[in-house]
Amino acid sequence: MEQHVRWHRRWGTPLAANLILGVVAIVPLWLTMMFLLSHLWGLTPRDPTDNDGSLPWLIVLTLLWSVFLALWLPVNVYARPRTGVSSLRYWTVSAGLALTPMVFLTVLFALVDG
Repeated sequence: MEQHVRWHRRWGTPLAANLILGVVAIVPLWLTMMFLLSHLWGLTPRDPTDNDGSLPWLIVLTLLWSVFLALWLPVNVYARPRTGVSSLRYWTVSAGLALTPMVFLTVLFALVDG
């Protein structure tokens, strides 16, 4: 039981912070996915009135990713020493937790839309 309490105290804050930031990451992740599918891979039909090219997409995505990383990196740099695990393990778990809301919504949409 003592080990369970220690795990909760060490990982509680990083777990919550990364899941909350994962909700924020849905916007840049979704727009990046849409950009890749339509502009680079051509898997979805493009809007016929879209004649601006890729530059506006790249500007918006750069700004969104900059804001997200400006939030995510300091939170995790501050929280990592308190967990007591290796740096590689911490950053892998943190990145996975930040991706969890997007993966959940993508699977949910795929199941609902069929």
